[in-house]
Amino acid sequence: MSFSASPLVPDQATNGEAWDQVSGTVLAAVAQALPQIPAADTLTAGDASPDPSPAQLPDPAGAAIIGTFGGGVEGKVLLVVAQDLVDALEGTPFGKLEPHKALRPALETLAEALGGRLDGEPASTPVEDCLEVLAGGAVVMVPLLAGEAVGALLAVSLTAVPEAPQAPALDPATAAGAARSWGIDMLRDVEMEVTCELGRTRMTVRQLLALAPGDVVELDRLAGAPADLLVNGTLLARGEVVVVDESFGLRITEIVTRDAT
Repeated sequence: MSFSASPLVPDQATNGEAWDQVSGTVLAAVAQALPQIPAADTLTAGDASPDPSPAQLPDPAGAAIIGTFGGGVEGKVLLVVAQDLVDALEGTPFGKLEPHKALRPALETLAEALGGRLDGEPASTPVEDCLEVLAGGAVVMVPLLAGEAVGALLAVSLTAVPEAPQAPALDPATAAGAARSWGIDMLRDVEMEVTCELGRTRMTVRQLLALAPGDVVELDRLAGAPADLLVNGTLLARGEVVVVDESFGLRITEIVTRDAT
């Protein structure tokens, strides 16, 4: 999918054909990002609006995440999610996951669907002041509905917009996918950091400062002992280090239950 971008005058983009073009493009992009926003119930895109209002926020709102667009489409994106998602992210079996990290894939998908990219890391911002970040561009507010209630909010503030998408808009209800149940099921598509750990040791600051190329740091694990697989810093499994093509891999030999850790 490709777009060409053009300068945008915010006042002009809230009326007539310019507004229809901008809001239609944003709604199509929102439909693609919807499946990557965890929710207890199916989310569907509501009617787009150019007017930021606290009434469009989920109640209770739990977290607000902002990101910046670049690469042809310029502006900002705001995603506000409900408190139940924040609670679920704090209580995963693999430890607490920050909302701005868990929801980054959704913002990246939105940016790519608009024909640009997400610049840098998304950041958290206070919910009570979150609508202020949209100032300075043409605003498109899209409430994400769970039934009749607002389950989340996606909004963009654009200073340069894509002119004409070369792919048809998706039906938001279709793109949202099946409803997720409360609990771990609502987080199944959330990405987490996975690391493989060969061992650990403790060193004084003096020893760390004295390290030089060629030095050997002895770890607390015997040669041939299983390596640990950690998810978001929490031990999940152990296994044998193997070589896959030209990369290292881990062959799982033991799943470690949460109670065992």
